[in-house]
Amino acid sequence: MKVILLQDVKSLGKKGQIVEVNDGYARNFILPKKLGTEATSQNLNTLKLQKANEAKIAQENLDNARKFADDLSTLTVVIGMKAGEGGKVFGSVSSKEIAEEAKKQFGVEIDKKKIVLADPIKSFGTFEIGVKLHPEVTASMKVKVQENG
Repeated sequence: MKVILLQDVKSLGKKGQIVEVNDGYARNFILPKKLGTEATSQNLNTLKLQKANEAKIAQENLDNARKFADDLSTLTVVIGMKAGEGGKVFGSVSSKEIAEEAKKQFGVEIDKKKIVLADPIKSFGTFEIGVKLHPEVTASMKVKVQENG
C-alpha cells in the first residue's frame, strides 16, 4: 500500500514522502496513529499543492531577506563607549548592544543571535560585521565605535 507520511517515521521516511508499506503495517500502525494517509489521487494532489505553497513561502522569505540585506548594508550604527587608559575602549561592544542601537537609531529589528562577531569589539573605529538573515543570505553592516565625550 502506498502511504503519504504526515510526520517523520523512524526507519521509514520523512514528512511528505510517499512510501510503500505492507497493508497490515499501514492499517494497524500508520493510519490509526495519524502518521500518514493513503496515497489516493486526492491526497496526492493536496500534497502537491502544499509543497508548491511551501516553496512559494520559502522564496518570499528569501527575497525579503535579500531586500533587508541591501537595506542593512547602507546603515552605520554608531555606538558611544567610555575610554579607558590610553584611549582604549572601557569594556567591549557585544551583539546585544549592536542590536539595541540599531533598533534605537533606525527602528530596525535584528535578533542579537543573528549578528556574527568573531570577537567582541574592543577598540574605537569602524567595523564591518555580518548579520545572518537567512541560511542563504548574510548581510554586512557597519558599526562605528566612538568615544563618549
